[in-house]
Amino acid sequence: MARASLGAMKKKVLVLALSLSLVGSWIGQTSGILLGVDVFAEGDTNETTEGELLDENDEAVWEPPELYIKAVNPGYKIDGINNVGEMIEIARKENSDTPISLAGTAIGYTNSSGNYSILFEFPEHSWLTGESILLRLASSPGFELANTLYQKTLAMGAKLELVMNGEAVDEVCWTGKKGCYKAFSSTNPTTLVRDVSTGEFEHVLVYEPEYSEGNYYVEEEAEEGGKGEVRTAQCKGVQFSEILSYYEVLKTEQFIEFYNAGASAVTLDGCKVRYKNKNYVLNGMVEAEGYFVYYPVGFSLTKNPTNSNKLELVDVDETVVDVLEYPNGQRKGTAYAYLGVDAEGKEIWRVTYAPTPGAPNNYQEFKTCEEGKVINKVTGNCVKVTSVADKVCKEGYYLNILTGRCRKTESITEKTCKEGYYLNPETNRCRKIQDNTGADYSLEPENYEENSSFVALYAVLGVLGVGGIYLIYEFRHEIAKLWRRVFRRSH
Repeated sequence: MARASLGAMKKKVLVLALSLSLVGSWIGQTSGILLGVDVFAEGDTNETTEGELLDENDEAVWEPPELYIKAVNPGYKIDGINNVGEMIEIARKENSDTPISLAGTAIGYTNSSGNYSILFEFPEHSWLTGESILLRLASSPGFELANTLYQKTLAMGAKLELVMNGEAVDEVCWTGKKGCYKAFSSTNPTTLVRDVSTGEFEHVLVYEPEYSEGNYYVEEEAEEGGKGEVRTAQCKGVQFSEILSYYEVLKTEQFIEFYNAGASAVTLDGCKVRYKNKNYVLNGMVEAEGYFVYYPVGFSLTKNPTNSNKLELVDVDETVVDVLEYPNGQRKGTAYAYLGVDAEGKEIWRVTYAPTPGAPNNYQEFKTCEEGKVINKVTGNCVKVTSVADKVCKEGYYLNILTGRCRKTESITEKTCKEGYYLNPETNRCRKIQDNTGADYSLEPENYEENSSFVALYAVLGVLGVGGIYLIYEFRHEIAKLWRRVFRRSH
């Protein structure tokens, strides 16, 4: 009884302690509210996350890095025009007149397949003087309203990373996966825009990025300690449109053609063609929506490269304006020409037998044959045409215009065989029907028994037998005892 009383007393003490603990917790929280003091349970904190501050109203405020990604648009196909609106906007932390060196700054890009590459790298002597830099795709409409250009179009689900001196200082991804924003939709054009107060992005239907030509410039490297000269981009909008590498007779037939898609003339003075890691200076003017033909000086193009050869158009600020890779498959006297884009916005380039330096491109699949010859579309070669004006073939023959010869017309009448023969459809020949009285092929009865029922019976008997043996073995002691009892009674 004493032990029972002691146990009951312990239970009452525990219940009383728990009640006092709950009341004390409630009083503490209530008093904290009344006194204006924040009270947190164990494990709660009032610390801000990295990159955030608290304003006077205790709301998280994003602390941006020196440069950050402000807005992204992957471009959309609108009214049959591709890459409309594609751009990347980079902004600075604070509004200031002090230029920021962009040396060592790059934009990394991870596509929808997870492959990483450098989308754009700012030149060594480039500077940001305004509030932001606007980058656009070189082949997008409205590329003129950009501080600089990049070459690879953005995917509807991808990731951007802003890198400064080898360290990622900002990033944004739009794949719809965990930790990323919703992917862009081709049926609902939006721009991913950052709220600078929270650092979070939001899909916005209407957004106009900031652009000022004076916000960005590239300084030419000084020579012999002299002051560098400010060089602004001037070849934007010029692109490769045609190249002839496989000449027929002389190397001087080789040419590289550029096209200016802009609405104003562009000077190429100071721009360069980069080929096999060497630069070749351009000079001249490309009229609006006009062509410019450059004949290589000091170098020659590989006629038919084993692997794709790359040509780059480099602006005066060292920005790569356009890239052309011409593949293996070039033929003598042909050009590799740009013929527009397909339904998915991919550029169409073809080998054409109709080079058009300085004029709109023209696709010709086969070479032009000299008089008296026609093209054989199977081989692509020109073959001689025999005069057939007065030649007439006799009945049952037709005239082959390539050879000028009469060839027999294939008979399409059904062949018949004489009595006692049949037509073999495989050889189209008549074969004799073999006599068969049936003597050599007498029918012999074959007894057939339904074996399946016997197999099933044997299987059942086998299972029963195995089961019986197992039962005898399992109860062998009991059977032995029963047997001894029976045997004793019988005696």
